[in-house]
Amino acid sequence: MRFIAFDLETTGTVAGADAIVEIGAVRFIDGQVESIFSTLVDPKRPIPPGASAVNGISNAMVTGQPLIESLLGSFAEFCGDDVMVAHNAPFDAQFLIADIKRFEAPAPRGVIIDTLPLARKVFPGLINYKLGTLVKHLKMPSSEFHRAEADATYCGILFQQLLKRISIGGQVPKLENLIALTGKPEFKFPQIIRQPKQLELLMF
Repeated sequence: MRFIAFDLETTGTVAGADAIVEIGAVRFIDGQVESIFSTLVDPKRPIPPGASAVNGISNAMVTGQPLIESLLGSFAEFCGDDVMVAHNAPFDAQFLIADIKRFEAPAPRGVIIDTLPLARKVFPGLINYKLGTLVKHLKMPSSEFHRAEADATYCGILFQQLLKRISIGGQVPKLENLIALTGKPEFKFPQIIRQPKQLELLMF
């Protein structure tokens, strides 16, 4: 199966008020990493100490990095029509959606699959369903967490493990069946058609 696992690091938890500081996206094809989109983002504001304590990203690291408005187009081009996968996908997606709408920017076109509700169904009874807990439960090799590219990679491997467990006779479920298993309606990024700015006619 071909899909892109993605993850963000942010200055806080409120989309539209807080900002993205890192994007990580990893394309998997037939179980192998095929390509990676990974970049720090200058949020044009100080990163709160609490956020830096979680992800290890400092103000010095993001100063002079690309702004989100200059990255959304290349991110959308990288993702194209591929299925998008994230752990607790609505959280990450809402930050991208806020900026896509704000800058009338291109967006990935694929369906978004959330591994969190899938993991709850496939692995009932765990103490929690954080990505780190699931990585340890599956005995996946791991080093750092809360960096976008690393977490996107873990998410992609987790998704493949989930697919193995819900496949029948080695046949991966159809996309619509995967969406049904999440218990949520189909979810995609909005596709914004940029409106040309109207020219004001000056009357003399």
